[in-house]
Amino acid sequence: MTSRVRATAARVLRQLRHDPRTVALMILVPCLMLVLLRYVFDGSPRTFDTIGASLLGIFPLITMFLVTSIATLRERTSGTLERLLAMPLGKADLIAGYALAFGALAIVQSALATGLAVWFLGLDVTGSPWLLLLVALLDALLGTALGLFVSAFAASEFQAVQFMPAVIFPQLLLCGLFTPRTDMHPALEAVSDALPMSYAVDGMNEVLRHTDMTTAFVQDTVIVAGCALLVLALGAITLRRRTE
Repeated sequence: MTSRVRATAARVLRQLRHDPRTVALMILVPCLMLVLLRYVFDGSPRTFDTIGASLLGIFPLITMFLVTSIATLRERTSGTLERLLAMPLGKADLIAGYALAFGALAIVQSALATGLAVWFLGLDVTGSPWLLLLVALLDALLGTALGLFVSAFAASEFQAVQFMPAVIFPQLLLCGLFTPRTDMHPALEAVSDALPMSYAVDGMNEVLRHTDMTTAFVQDTVIVAGCALLVLALGAITLRRRTE
């Protein structure tokens, strides 16, 4: 990790420190959604156990996607990115710095959401809560990577939000949360096999059902991590200095 990456991450964290609403959105909203979900199914705790683990990964992905895409676009529209890239700072260093800063917040977010779900809301999982935390963290990092990537194609914060139906909603519908992917139309099942959120949900379900770490769990987490790295690389390639 270069000093330029660390300096970029430190600058982003300093900016976020002065934006408590954004920090609250990233850290508290997933926890509040889990609490709401728990008491929506108050009379059917098994239902919460069934879908709670999956949503434990999905909520951080969605919030990190929204916050990262809007924050990065704001940097570009304000001219900050153009000034930074005029310095001896490469696009890869900049993207890595942003990913490091938001990744640090993702760790806090995932730890709070996992701890709340398992130890306070009574989420019953067969496997280790630490494996749940690992998948939740990878999901949050994937959301960060997707947010950095799509911010290159938006001309305004409103357009950044509009990418959510295109990027997040199809994955949400096809990830297996509402029905097993094997029960879908073969064409949709094939599409779901190419979407990273599907493997995030599969990884959570592996922890939900198995005591030990399974081969399928390792495969799912590797795919999610690989997708996050791939999207970050694409983000570095497509990053623009400013919005036209």
